[in-house]
Amino acid sequence: MKKILIIGVGILFSLHIKAQESTSLSLKQAIDYALKNSYASINADRDVEIAKKKKWETTTIGLPEVNAKIDYQNWMKQQVSLIPAEFLGGTQGEFEKVFFGTKHSMNASATLNQLIFDGSYLVGLQSAKTYLKISENAKEKTELGIREAVINAYGNVLLSEESILISEKNIKTLEKNLEETNQIFLNGFIEEENVEQLKITLSSVKSQLSKTKNLKIIAYKMLNITLGLDINASVLLTDTLENLAKENISLELLSSNLTIENHIDFKIAKNTETADELIVKLEQSKALPTLKSFVNFGYAGYGQDFDFMKKEQVWFDSSLLGISLEIPIFSSLARSSRTQQAKIQLEKSKTNLTETEQKLYLSLESAKTDYNFSIEEYETSKQNLALAERIENKQEIKFFEGISTSFDLLEAQRQLYTMQQNYLQAMLNVIANKATLDNALNTPINN
Repeated sequence: MKKILIIGVGILFSLHIKAQESTSLSLKQAIDYALKNSYASINADRDVEIAKKKKWETTTIGLPEVNAKIDYQNWMKQQVSLIPAEFLGGTQGEFEKVFFGTKHSMNASATLNQLIFDGSYLVGLQSAKTYLKISENAKEKTELGIREAVINAYGNVLLSEESILISEKNIKTLEKNLEETNQIFLNGFIEEENVEQLKITLSSVKSQLSKTKNLKIIAYKMLNITLGLDINASVLLTDTLENLAKENISLELLSSNLTIENHIDFKIAKNTETADELIVKLEQSKALPTLKSFVNFGYAGYGQDFDFMKKEQVWFDSSLLGISLEIPIFSSLARSSRTQQAKIQLEKSKTNLTETEQKLYLSLESAKTDYNFSIEEYETSKQNLALAERIENKQEIKFFEGISTSFDLLEAQRQLYTMQQNYLQAMLNVIANKATLDNALNTPINN
């Protein structure tokens, strides 16, 4: 018993340790993971599978179909029929009660149906193929969206992490400055207002740090949802914001051109146009005749008792071959009206295709502009941060040497904190705008 208890405790301990393990992910690994495990990706795969099943369902309409049927009847009280008595040698004008048929009867039959020609079926086959393409394109569109969403979520986590590190560093510096300033005040060299001013700044930075820590928790949960993980799962990010920003600077992209026919949004709009063309054909095909055939084989047995399982039971076989030709003649112009509606919808799809093409070119130009600006902003904010650090350092030296006031130091500190956040945001903007530009260029996932 003691041995079993020890083993049980060991298993629970190992499960606890496993639950505490973190998933380490680079940005590329995070994208790959999300493409397989995110909720959107999983459902996109299911939509493709549904489309494949739908295509086969449509195909089977034109394939042979066999149905079997068994009927059993038991007259609990047989129906009475009256016939002239004279037919049975009786008195003329009177009637005799007779029973037609047997108390028990059983019929078994099998019918083979085959569609020979139907214009709607042929159009349906083409529509099923188009529907599958639409689902596959939707999956590709979903994957591109997942890639961009993961990049943004991953970047927001790194932004919060970096913001926390910078705030903690600033707090240590402020606490040191406050301690030294307080000593100077106690020695009577400066006014208390200088100490109070530093306390306000320190309190403000601590408050911002607390807010950022809360945002970090939300950012991790958002990343987990994007990846398809439990929101409370532990994730460790191995890339840094600065390295990703540098890796995502590629000036060659600014001269890249768009092959409009390969863009997923254009293909989706084109497939919509194709689908509407098929709807026009479908309405037109309804004016064509439909030809079907069937073959039926059956056996019937009768008896006053339920003897259908005995060898002595007599069975009567039958067979039937049939062909059905249905010819539409006049529909009071209903078919014509539906066809005209379909043609108008097709014209709308063509207009939407042209609009999509123009919007894609505009989106590309806008994405290039934003990406180019984010690179310039990154370089500028990097330089401004270096300047702000030097200015703050000089003001700190001047303050403790009694050359400048606490307000001058406060202004330099605020400027430094602003430049720090601007630099972090600039790095994130480079990463995010690069992802947007990749989508505008329809850059494949594996690139």
